Amino acid sequence: MTRVLLAGESWTTVTFEVKGRNVLVDADYGTAEEHLVAALEVNGADVDFLTCEETLTSFPGTREELDSYDLVLLSDVGADSLQLTPAVTAGDTDTDRCRLLAEYVRDGGALGMIGGYMSFAGKGGAARYGRTPIADVLPVEIRDGDDRVETPAGAIPMNRGVPADLPETWPAVLGYNHLQAKDDADVWATVGDRADPFVVVGEAGAGRTFAFATDCAPHWAPMELLEWDGLPVLWGALLDWATKET
Repeated sequence: MTRVLLAGESWTTVTFEVKGRNVLVDADYGTAEEHLVAALEVNGADVDFLTCEETLTSFPGTREELDSYDLVLLSDVGADSLQLTPAVTAGDTDTDRCRLLAEYVRDGGALGMIGGYMSFAGKGGAARYGRTPIADVLPVEIRDGDDRVETPAGAIPMNRGVPADLPETWPAVLGYNHLQAKDDADVWATVGDRADPFVVVGEAGAGRTFAFATDCAPHWAPMELLEWDGLPVLWGALLDWATKET
């Protein structure tokens, strides 16, 4: 069974309601991993899920911990949550978990990054992966600044031949991260009129990585995509490719 670690896909929303001199504060918490986890599990994966908050304290900090997984997925969780551990923010040294992940890949591990406001460069550039060692092993170039492409009218992903058993066009997405495939990478799918990279795979050392440019949950991923019967097929192909020995 393929062991997968998924980190990210959680948020807390804080709202303020002002009534004259009175301010009411409320908060709401949510996670959005269920469709991705289901697509992975139907392909035989055993998934451990860490929320963004749990990533701060519980994401693997040693190679022994990382090596227990066949694939690590980062989804909508910024580089700060990996690098700025409680020890670091207290003024002590600690493991650079982005560097650790890059070493894990080069030694034969597999890493995937899924799109979102806190993936790749992210909203306002706040995800910040382009300035971490993870950028060196991903199959895409991460742009500086805000890399979001919002497509509220829908942008159609186009299959470029892999997986061969999926149709040429896929359900529309409402946004994605604007990426550039590296020269030695393979583009499985593009999106939109500009044919931007949508699913990209590549090798780094003895390991494999991939980029999935849109989210695994709303709003970028509409229910038509999340409930599409081709989605588990796509994730099955990515699992097989990423965890196959180079």
